[in-house]
Amino acid sequence: MTSTLTALLYLENLSKPIIWAKPDFMIPKGKQALIFCQGTPEAVKYQLYFEGHLFLQQSPKQHGRRNIAMFHIPAMTPLTAGQYKCIYRSKKLWSNPSDPLDLVVTELYDTPTLSVHPGPEVTSGENVSFYCRLGTATNKFFLLKEGRSPHPQHRYGNTQVEFPIGPVTTAHRGTYRCFGSYNNHAWSFPSEPVKLQVTEDFGDTSLAPTERTSFSDHWDLDLVTTEAEFQQDLASWDHTAQNLLRIILAFLVLVALMCLLAEDWLWRKRAQEKANGASSQECRRRPNTETPE
Repeated sequence: MTSTLTALLYLENLSKPIIWAKPDFMIPKGKQALIFCQGTPEAVKYQLYFEGHLFLQQSPKQHGRRNIAMFHIPAMTPLTAGQYKCIYRSKKLWSNPSDPLDLVVTELYDTPTLSVHPGPEVTSGENVSFYCRLGTATNKFFLLKEGRSPHPQHRYGNTQVEFPIGPVTTAHRGTYRCFGSYNNHAWSFPSEPVKLQVTEDFGDTSLAPTERTSFSDHWDLDLVTTEAEFQQDLASWDHTAQNLLRIILAFLVLVALMCLLAEDWLWRKRAQEKANGASSQECRRRPNTETPE
């Protein structure tokens, strides 16, 4: 049977709202969750859908210029973990549904262990693997990096999986945790954090001097001096270009004024010539029109 959400899609004429959760998309079991939905300023009603079915309705509140509805989940459980979407009504029309929000309940089952090989300190270009192990059998593992968007890596396995990463760069630096789960929205306790340090590989430095030589000092000084001179030349060129632009604009204005003056002079000259011609013709007519005595 077609759900109410699917039926409402036929009325979509408004832009889709924005949906997000606090404190995060991962909520420990028993903790509250807040889901926010933001539509246009004209929105008068919001509806929250859970797994395609109407879950809650709410009137909006104004937060400055933002029109937002807040939905409260008092305690997260496996029954409230899943995919959420929201829509809003403006006048008699309902909006498009928002992008999906996947809420995950954590702190279920046991706590996995996370390790990294060859070690937590590596050089850029090396291949690294994270290993996540859970004592109780599961079917899926997730690896998250702190500060990343909620799109964790996942691997299928029973008690242990490998997350290969590499060749690594400095962008892979950070703190990682892993989770075990039986579905996409019910996860175990998080593992202890593992911090990955990635250093730059500058090649073989065995022949590099331990102290800066006088040549290096002079080279650095020359580099700084050259850069400063370049900045001065750039500023001087910029100033010269501005002056040149001003001169060109002044010249164009002067040419325009000269053209206007020349046009005015020609117009006056033509008018004077016409006036002189008319006066001459009048003088020629007068003898012919006089009556003899």
